[in-house]
Amino acid sequence: MLKYILILFFLSLSFRSSGQESKLSEAVVSIAEELAADDSDPEAASTYIERLYELSEDKVKLNSSGEEELSRLFFLSDFQVKALADYVHSSGRINSVFELANIPGFDKETAGMMIPFITLDNKTTMNSDSAHWRNTSVTNLTCKPGNDDSSSSGSPWKILTKYKFTSGSFSGGMTAEKDPGEKFISGNTALPDFFSASLEYNGSGIVRRIIVGDYSARFGQGTNINTGIRSALSLTSPGYMSASNEVKPYTSADENNFFRGAAAEFSIKNLSVSLFYSKNRVDATLGSSSGSSNNYIENFYTTGLHNTRALEMKKDVVSELAYGTNLSYNFNNLRIGMTWSENRFSLPVNRSENNAEKLFDFEGDRNSLFSLYYNSLIKRILFFGEYSAGRNNKHAIVQGVSLRPSDRLTINFLIRNYDAGYSSFHGKGPGNSSSGNEHGILGNFSFEAAKHLFLSAGCDISSFPWLKYSCNSPSWGRKQEVRLKYLPVPELTIDAAFNYRLSIADDPEANGIPGQKRLITKSLKGSVKYSINDDLILGTRIDYKYAEPSGSRGMLMQQEVNYHFRQIPLTLWIRYCLFSTDDWDSRIYSYENDLLYSFSIPSLSGAGSRSYIMAKWEVNDIAEMRIKYGITTIIRGANLSENNDEIKVQFRIMF
Repeated sequence: MLKYILILFFLSLSFRSSGQESKLSEAVVSIAEELAADDSDPEAASTYIERLYELSEDKVKLNSSGEEELSRLFFLSDFQVKALADYVHSSGRINSVFELANIPGFDKETAGMMIPFITLDNKTTMNSDSAHWRNTSVTNLTCKPGNDDSSSSGSPWKILTKYKFTSGSFSGGMTAEKDPGEKFISGNTALPDFFSASLEYNGSGIVRRIIVGDYSARFGQGTNINTGIRSALSLTSPGYMSASNEVKPYTSADENNFFRGAAAEFSIKNLSVSLFYSKNRVDATLGSSSGSSNNYIENFYTTGLHNTRALEMKKDVVSELAYGTNLSYNFNNLRIGMTWSENRFSLPVNRSENNAEKLFDFEGDRNSLFSLYYNSLIKRILFFGEYSAGRNNKHAIVQGVSLRPSDRLTINFLIRNYDAGYSSFHGKGPGNSSSGNEHGILGNFSFEAAKHLFLSAGCDISSFPWLKYSCNSPSWGRKQEVRLKYLPVPELTIDAAFNYRLSIADDPEANGIPGQKRLITKSLKGSVKYSINDDLILGTRIDYKYAEPSGSRGMLMQQEVNYHFRQIPLTLWIRYCLFSTDDWDSRIYSYENDLLYSFSIPSLSGAGSRSYIMAKWEVNDIAEMRIKYGITTIIRGANLSENNDEIKVQFRIMF
């Protein structure tokens, strides 16, 4: 069937259209794939992609000259945000995106990554119709026809609905979601399995923002409060992610890591104050002692899946009260701040007495944290850091430096120290997806080796002083990456990367006390993307991966075509991918274009193929529909194969 679709597609290339789909850059896609491969934080990729979609719809106004607006480009470093704000202030206006590459701290690669998410419109005041009610509604439907599970409580469809309105300084919205197998409407108050809503006011005076309902927050480096995106994610990204403070309405579908209540931001000249209060219900596994009723928390349940009776029993069983404040002050080249937060639970947390791995885990029903942070820009050097302390004097320390010896070279270092026993229920600091038990140092550089040729490399070494999952003794790990990117013309991107990953795990074959073994993976990736014109984009990619000590090997080859018709409002994305891996150790991840507010980065293992076709039909500026059909074929034998397909449908209305 797919080959006939491809034939029809190439026969239709005579049609043209003036539109062009905004595309994610290779650097952004690379970070998304790295996040998906990070087993310790599976929700990170979802959060990252969702934030990018939000930016593509509400683009950053570069000529606003305000650091608060520019820091919405969360994949930029503080150095880049500061340099961009200073450039706009001194030059008065950026007239072309090509100017970005000439700003200190930027290059052609970084500028290309920003293009889908920025606008050169410098209007900062409300226009005459800004008070008009504007609405956006998106509904996603996803189903895997062959994966029906009779033990599930509800239908196999995944349903996600988002609604947002704006009217002048006010905005609001809601999110409703049900995962596959969950009931769509349930509970004493009939609601979807997950429902979230918020109202927001944005001002330009002393009161900058007020949010009532569900919201997310991040302050400083995030070791205390960060319900958004982790910092310093990629070994070869242009810079560390901005550590600017933010409080924003919650629009994701993670069912536990957000605040529900009210938050406010105030600003008086260079002083900013944020207050937040939340009372929310979270999922957990409860336990009891001496035959009594449930009276303590065994562990928190964070997947958000409630598709069986047993999992439904974990839903919203614990009440969490969270509150705190943040103060920050901006000097000319120095920003300092402090954050205090406290969490209280309706039941105490009891750690297992028979599990040595949990010896330093949080225990009790109250946790308080205090943090101090700073960043300082001195000529071409940016210093930043944060110190957080909690119970039993356990602490988290982050210290980093970013310097530009020349306009063509950027060097970054980041040191982190998270004590075993440091606990932050809503914090995610740089390099650490949990709260504690990690020491590490990360360094990288980006160098424009020649005109249009960029070389970047990085290394991250981490140690774990105490036990962790899959390792019953102290351990360590190392990640290395070298990337070469060539951009001879705006229409052509050539990218090559080598990755090395080393981790320590228990050896299941050892007798008695588990021994340790090194798990090493090495991978090579090369890709070429060429825009023949504004409507047609071709892409080719080849991957090779090798895993030790198993000796497992994997390979991937893929070809994709993106085409936008000129005479009809239709855009097509088509991909055909062949892969062959010996086992799960040599699996390969490959980012796919998907529905808005959805993402697909499948882990491909075994031998087979992965194909998809997605179409977008636009109705003027008021509506669009997307349909995606994907199929993965796994070869089980000479004449035996297994097909797993997926259907996704999206309806989007703007009025």
